[in-house]
Order: sequence, then C-alpha cells, then structure tokens
Amino acid sequence: MKYYVITGERSGDLHVSHVINHLKDLDPEAQFRGVGGGYAAEEGMTLFKDYAKINYMGFWEVFRNMRSILKSMKKVKADLLAYQPDVLLLVDFAGFNMRMARFAKGHGIRVHYYISPKIWAWNSQRALKIKEIVDRMFVVLPFEKEFYKKYNFDVDYVGNPVLDSIVKFQPNPAFRQKHGLDDRPIIAILPGSRQMEVRNILHTMLSVTPAFPHCQFVIAAVDNQPEKYYDYFRRNGLITIVIGETYNLLFEAEAALVASGTATLETALFKVPQVVCYAASPTSYWIARSVINVKYISLVNLILNKPAVKELIQGDFNPVDTRLQLQRIMEDEKARAEMLADYEDLIEKLGNPGASKKTAQLIFEDLKQAGK
Repeated sequence: MKYYVITGERSGDLHVSHVINHLKDLDPEAQFRGVGGGYAAEEGMTLFKDYAKINYMGFWEVFRNMRSILKSMKKVKADLLAYQPDVLLLVDFAGFNMRMARFAKGHGIRVHYYISPKIWAWNSQRALKIKEIVDRMFVVLPFEKEFYKKYNFDVDYVGNPVLDSIVKFQPNPAFRQKHGLDDRPIIAILPGSRQMEVRNILHTMLSVTPAFPHCQFVIAAVDNQPEKYYDYFRRNGLITIVIGETYNLLFEAEAALVASGTATLETALFKVPQVVCYAASPTSYWIARSVINVKYISLVNLILNKPAVKELIQGDFNPVDTRLQLQRIMEDEKARAEMLADYEDLIEKLGNPGASKKTAQLIFEDLKQAGK
C-alpha cells in the first residue's frame, strides 16, 4: 500500500518514523512519501518537502509567513493527488494538517491522524470538524479519548510514543568523559528544537549559571539545526553543548530547565526535576492568551491536572525567578521528593510502551477492512 505522511516538527518526525518501521513489517510492499525530516527519511520515506521549510512557531510568525505556507500547501496538495495514496497519515501540526485532511477527504482519500491537534486547549468545537474529515484518530494523551467522546467521536488511545523511545534508549557510560564533564552535578538545558524558540529563551536560561558554580550546565542541541547556531553560547567556556544526545544528558542530569513541549514529558520520564520555561513574541503571546483555555502549558501538568512542575511563562520567565525555581528543585529535598512522586503517578497514567506498534497495527487493519 501507499502511505502519504505529513509531519511538521522534530518530535512528530521521530514518532512517525517508528510507526513507519512497524508498518513495513506488516506491509512488505509499503511505500511512503510526504513531508517530514531525517527520521522518516531514514525509514525509507521519500521526502517531497522537509518540514523545516514550512514550520513556524507562534501566531504572529505564522501570519507573517502565511504566503509561503500557503504556497507550500498548494504544492503538497498537488503532490498528494499525483501520488494517489491509500491513506493520508497526518501527525499533529494542526494549522497545516487540518486543511490537508479536509482536502484529502474531499478527494476521496482516507485520512488517519496520529497525535491529535491540541484543540482541547484552544478550540474544542473543532472536534466536530475533525470527526467529519478524519476516518481514524490515534491519540497519545490519556484524557483525549474522553475529550473526543463528548463529541461522539470514538478515537483510539494508543499510549504515548515517548515511552517507546525511552524504552529503546541505551545510555552511554562514557558520556561525561566524551564531553569533558566531571563529577559535579549536571543541570540540563533543553531550549527546544526551533531556532525561534531557542532564540527566545536560551539567554534567560543561561543567565542563572553564576548562581551555580558547583554545577555544570549542558545544552541539549538538536541535530536539525546548524551547529554554528549554538557557537555564541560557547563563548564563556562554562557551557557544554551536546548535539543529538538529549537522553544521555537527561540520564546524567540532576535538574533541568526545559522549554515547554514534548521535552517536559521526556524529562519527567527520566525522573529529572525540572522548571518549565516559555516565552514568545509579545504579539504571539497576546493572541495565545486570548484563545487558549487550559490551566497549564506543560504535558506533565496537563496529564496530571495539577501544577506538579513549575511553569515560568512570559514575564515570569526572567533571570531572578528562573534562578529561584532552579535553586528550589536543586536544594529543597521535599520539593524534589514531591515532584518525583508526581512523576510516578504520571508514568502510571501513561500506561505501557508500544504506541508506535499499536498505531501501525490499527492503521493496517483499518486499510484492510476498507478494502485497500
């Protein structure tokens, strides 16, 4: 069968690559094409377009680049029709993928969605639209199944794919030696994977370093950004940068400053106390505040429905508060113990690994039943 895949950022590319891997086992004749990145390409997907060329963060940034986004979407639509897949497999990336779902449905192409758009955070009524244009939805957050149930849409909770990635992880015992790190406590800095968010928050994250002379600060850089982008942050010689080794870093870390996103969940699953950081352009933040209706921004707090980890957002994300919150999780044993206990509850709520395999099985079975 032929699968057309669209994912718009790094974690989605990673997670769908695992699904592709399992689909190849189920369907030896499988062919994959679409929008993605290096992870999907490594599994044999032909990249029509790299997601980095269409991914913009923040409402204002998306608005400013709308002409480019629409131009790319037009090309992707044409490529989709030319390819004539048995299914369009969409991964998160709501702004782009919701439009692609409607387009595909209008042309008789079956639509599957893996990792639901976060409509429960900003526009719950869009669940009715999703029900119309998506044939199967595979959700990865426990509360999403009940959310969609309110709109009479029976979706599949498959577990969380982050669990799959962590189960496969094998720590490098020589990690510290490899990067010239000594036995002092490591504070992990996870600034995100997009240049725009890195630029917005990394300076503030690193402003706390003078208050922790007994620690080592290590930035988790991502390999889909040019290495030279991080060179500026090497200048004082107090910062170590590791590229594409986030899990090894978290395995060794005593605490972490983490940009809001999937990394907050990964940090919790490695049982590293964290402070969650978020900052956007003033315009994007103002728009977001106007439309988003959830109490928390981190996946940890959303899943647990409580403030298990401290969130420093926009004005609260400043050098003083960041330092104070980092000191709290480094030095207050009670605070650390409470956070680690909440992490255990989180792990229980997420359930067992196997999201990627289960999703692939459900996709394949659905297509067989549809006569593909």
